[in-house]
Amino acid sequence: MDDFSILIGGKAGFGIDKSGSLIGRLLNQMGYRVYIYRDYPSLIRGGHTFSIIRASKSRIFAHQDKVDLVLALNQETLALHRSRLKKDCFFIFDSEQLKPGVEQECGLGLPLGKFIKEENAPEIMRNTCMIGALTKALGINFDLLAGILKKEFGKDIDLNLKVAQRGFNEARELIKIEPLKQEVLPLLTGNQAIALGLIKSGLNTYISYPMTPTSPILHFLAEIADSFSLNVIHPESEIAVVLMALGFSYMGKKTAVGTSGGGFCLMTEGLSFSGIAELPIVIILGQRPGPSTGLPTYSSQTELLFALNAGQGEFARFIVSPGDAEEAYYWSAMSMNISWKYQIPGIILSDKNMGEGIFNFDLNAAGEVAEKPPVYWDGKNAYKRYMVTENGVSPLSFPPAKGAIIKVNSYEHDENGITTEAPKDTNQMQEKRLRKEKFLAEELENIKTVNVSGDKDSETALLCWGSNKGVCNEIGQRLGLKVVQPIVLNPFPFRQFKDALAGAKKIICVESNATGQLTLLIKGHGFNVDDKILKYDGRPFSTDELEEKVKAYLP
Repeated sequence: MDDFSILIGGKAGFGIDKSGSLIGRLLNQMGYRVYIYRDYPSLIRGGHTFSIIRASKSRIFAHQDKVDLVLALNQETLALHRSRLKKDCFFIFDSEQLKPGVEQECGLGLPLGKFIKEENAPEIMRNTCMIGALTKALGINFDLLAGILKKEFGKDIDLNLKVAQRGFNEARELIKIEPLKQEVLPLLTGNQAIALGLIKSGLNTYISYPMTPTSPILHFLAEIADSFSLNVIHPESEIAVVLMALGFSYMGKKTAVGTSGGGFCLMTEGLSFSGIAELPIVIILGQRPGPSTGLPTYSSQTELLFALNAGQGEFARFIVSPGDAEEAYYWSAMSMNISWKYQIPGIILSDKNMGEGIFNFDLNAAGEVAEKPPVYWDGKNAYKRYMVTENGVSPLSFPPAKGAIIKVNSYEHDENGITTEAPKDTNQMQEKRLRKEKFLAEELENIKTVNVSGDKDSETALLCWGSNKGVCNEIGQRLGLKVVQPIVLNPFPFRQFKDALAGAKKIICVESNATGQLTLLIKGHGFNVDDKILKYDGRPFSTDELEEKVKAYLP
């Protein structure tokens, strides 16, 4: 099979997320390219949660509605998802969890509770037993699963192996999956790719108050902090996060913070402080549906205009929205470099689909990026923290540098950082700060900031940003359409965007929001969209869904 999908579902707390990851790694070791979509409610226990694991011969970045196998750890999963099956009886279920009346002869039923009790294993290992059964159902050798389990479980490995073997032995083959002879690429979440990109560019300190969907960055960096000599801090609020981060920045420490829309609201005064005090900081803004708490464990693209306009006053900022793991890695590193070179805030727009989706990662395809030092004070002349320069960037020095008084100020100030309200100084400093964006925009002209894929000669273009890149690329290839994806959103890459749209007579914009925020942004730069496909229920576009919607706008 060239392309197939598996869905596993159950109650929150059943280990569905871990199970999906294990299945993905199993198929990945078979040489397939993998994408995993996770769907879960904002509950610790209870409620329905599921993962769709898609495997293909080629790179994929989106899920399909139809699946080849359903693994049902409870009755609800079978009831909700059986209609997704391509073949009626291709499901594996816990026969002890089904209510009377469900046909026992259809599908592959296993008394998981009985097996667990006989092996004296904890209830959570029902999913390990189910994965053992899946391995047999796919015609995969048990030794491959055993190797993955040994890597994934630091404790209770012998018991996990026994339980998995029990499921394997009791199952039967349903579909034969043949291994592929191609390089096995590692699997990463988008959040992990962002974290690794920040480390690549010299991250010293990461500060965050947990907030879905960026919380996994905090957890991941805390786990590897010792290996990279990182400070990883969890303060009491988002206000404390941003102010603490600016303090680290003042001391010369490369610092990033992670949050979502509600937390970013609390950070906006600190964002403005970063702008006037010229303190570099990188903010990962994981978007989710609002207003207010909204749907806290689902996804959206609703903070583009917020990020562009957040904070009082006018100041330069860098905004980027990666669309896959390679872009997340590369542009996170670039965000840190740019933030420190120009002493401005950098904002990485992500979302749940981008951050918590699991992708294959190809380091060679990500692009070369390395830590770049900012401009430092040479120590020769009297230090001026806000010295006026051609490009607006003042040389940096950090306490306790000998001979330098390093004064930062949230009030308007002169070159030395001394508070002033003089019109001449005010104009000079405001113009100095805003000049940075002009020079940054010129630098970005030499970097690919807009992706063009699909049929580049097509007169119809799909326009997208962020996590919709993958699904749009797939539909663009199927339907012979051009796909245009701006990665950098501020400073807006006008020339590259215009060149990307050359020849397109019809533009269809695909966004995960209700108002078409990218459409509004590009309109301000003189570009118009013919049609919009908007989705705002918190769920991502599936390939099936988007293809149908796009076809409705084609001749």
